[in-house]
Amino acid sequence: CLMTIRLKRLEALERKRENQRLFEEEVVKIKGKQTKEAPGKVTRAQIEENLQSEQNVKETKVKEKSHLEMPLEENVNQIVPEEGTMEARTIEDAIAVLSTKEDLDRHPERRMKAAYAAFEEANMARLKMENPNMRLSQLKQQLKKEWTKSPENPLNQLVATYNSK
Repeated sequence: CLMTIRLKRLEALERKRENQRLFEEEVVKIKGKQTKEAPGKVTRAQIEENLQSEQNVKETKVKEKSHLEMPLEENVNQIVPEEGTMEARTIEDAIAVLSTKEDLDRHPERRMKAAYAAFEEANMARLKMENPNMRLSQLKQQLKKEWTKSPENPLNQLVATYNSK
């Protein structure tokens, strides 16, 4: 019991000494910065020399340009595009500009009637020659079957979905 009290006192003394030492070091650092020897007499020649050296330092320093001295950057939104260049403001437009394949037809059904009429005119004579005994309705049915598989049919060509952008 007596030993523990002595140990505690010794530890407290050690902490106190350590704190005092740290405090003194800190005071020395602070005073070390502030204490300067008073300079002796300064002559006019030394003063002029100091002023001149300060001016030389100022002149050699690169002046940072202010926003008023900096040239204005050209506004890329106002630039007129050169001839032959493409402009895209949305992702879909950019993809369309960069893609090399043809645009997809969004409404092939609008061209269906005219395309079928042209197909019928071109192929009806051939079907009549191949099947002379068939009636006109039978020829038209056969023509319709061929039309559904024909590459001339707009529905068989690449199409975009109705609601695609």
